[in-house]
Amino acid sequence: MKLLTKGAYLRTALVVLTALIIFCAAATRPVYAVQKNKADTVSISDIQFTDIPTAADSVAIRKKAADSAAKAAAVKHAAPKPEKPKTLWQIFIEGLLGGFTAVILPCIYPLLPLTVSFFTKKSGSRSKAVFQSLIYGVSIIVIYVTLGLLISVIFGSDALNELATNGIFNIFFFLLLVVFGISFLGAFEITLPSSLANKLDENADKGGLAGIFFMASTLVVVSFSCTGPIIGTLLVDAASKGDRLGPAIGMFGFSLALALPFTIFALFPSALKSLPKSGGWLNSVKVVLGFLELAFALKFLSNVDLAYHWNWFDREIFLSLWIAIGLLTGLYLIGKIKFSHDSDMPYLSVPRTFLAIVVFAFVIYMVPGLWGAPLKSISAFLPPEATQDFNLSSVPDGSGSSSPAQATVPVPASIGEKKYAGNYTRIKTRGLDSWYDYDQALLVSKATHKPILIDFTGFNCVNCRKMEANVWSDPEVFRRLKNDFVLLQLVVDDKAALPPQEQFVSDYSGKKITTLGGKWSDLEAKRFNSNSQPLYVMLDSNGDMLKDKSGAEIASSPANYDIPSYIKFLDSGIAAYKK
Repeated sequence: MKLLTKGAYLRTALVVLTALIIFCAAATRPVYAVQKNKADTVSISDIQFTDIPTAADSVAIRKKAADSAAKAAAVKHAAPKPEKPKTLWQIFIEGLLGGFTAVILPCIYPLLPLTVSFFTKKSGSRSKAVFQSLIYGVSIIVIYVTLGLLISVIFGSDALNELATNGIFNIFFFLLLVVFGISFLGAFEITLPSSLANKLDENADKGGLAGIFFMASTLVVVSFSCTGPIIGTLLVDAASKGDRLGPAIGMFGFSLALALPFTIFALFPSALKSLPKSGGWLNSVKVVLGFLELAFALKFLSNVDLAYHWNWFDREIFLSLWIAIGLLTGLYLIGKIKFSHDSDMPYLSVPRTFLAIVVFAFVIYMVPGLWGAPLKSISAFLPPEATQDFNLSSVPDGSGSSSPAQATVPVPASIGEKKYAGNYTRIKTRGLDSWYDYDQALLVSKATHKPILIDFTGFNCVNCRKMEANVWSDPEVFRRLKNDFVLLQLVVDDKAALPPQEQFVSDYSGKKITTLGGKWSDLEAKRFNSNSQPLYVMLDSNGDMLKDKSGAEIASSPANYDIPSYIKFLDSGIAAYKK
């Protein structure tokens, strides 16, 4: 057997790393459905206010303090650890992965040896070359972080908080990612004006620190055809999170990964000899990323379809498009299809073979979803199962439970038909009888003698879909939701307009509430000091939070994927209501 050269080994490692990066990026990305009517809301649920006692009421105050301490301890044990959909660290890591991916694209990879050799020869000494390379790397970071900060300053936190559910922005992001994907497939290149690159290149010849900065700026401009789609996707994802620092943190991670190779190879110039030669494999990375951009774009189109009740982008259509994109990716990897700018591939390399196996396996995994298979590993990314026109999957009924199912108590006809039910047929969980209006749910609770479980959810809430697919589908959880609670689902990003007589100015945010989703979002923030979804709150028939044995309110629960823990949360509410 012919032995691989040192360069071939490194090339193999680079391609495998790229495969890992691509499938990490394709993994479930939670989208944070933020509260729209109160930007930059700070939760004050953990703050306690204590009156200043006088000598006359010191005994009462001490008793109150002891009760407060007991309640705090109970809440601490009752509440599961909150899980935020996405943190700044996650955005940073995504930026880092994007930067490492950009390094092995055709616009940047060939520049590595050229740039390092330039510093080594021009400086005259190794120490000076290392210093100049460090300045070069820092300049790259400064340029990209500045871009991220500009995005934050231009839009502001209010606008960033709207991006996750705003129809215009979601359509814009969809079209933007489609354009990026087509660009990566080779139809055209997205470039900045050549005059800008020439001007920066002229300034780079001046020498000194300013010259190095302009040299870094030239790299940013000339490599934009490769980096543009990646940083565009990162900025879209970071901005959609609704955090002011998100775009800047994402760009910091991206630029750090981009600058590291230039600095490392300046420290160890001899390592340049082990780099694999530029070739067709660089373009293959670019094409695979193009397919990934197209797949990721569909999520933004699905968001708009759900929030605005278009009702045409169903789950099977989404899956069919993903399956088609996956098949094309796999066929491209094994050389069965080729684009005009691709080089000939005389044989199939081992890394491409393994990556093709992963892609084809993923496609086969998705196929049963066309007939209603849950596909739990990607359920958070897909449209809800209720959008499926043809569904063969069974409904969990908890029939194997040791405790008998509770008899269904009929709802009095006087309560009337379910309000707003027509809005939510596409996110309805099969087998569960949900209500969608707070006041109506209180009447149902009194009539059926069951506690209320509020599910603050959203059309675009990825964690909500993950909870419904992975936790609510458990027979024991499903049985409790169906038999022991009045399930009240309040969709905070519903764009349906409220009748003029029901519109109001919030005494919490000071903004006029004109949509149904805005009404429930305002309720969640004002009543429960939260703006995240999902949030599960258990109430009695009067609308008060249920209390445990010690008299402490049972804390609300965020997304909790530990099924035994979630069952314990539900059981605590059932026991408290019966008491």
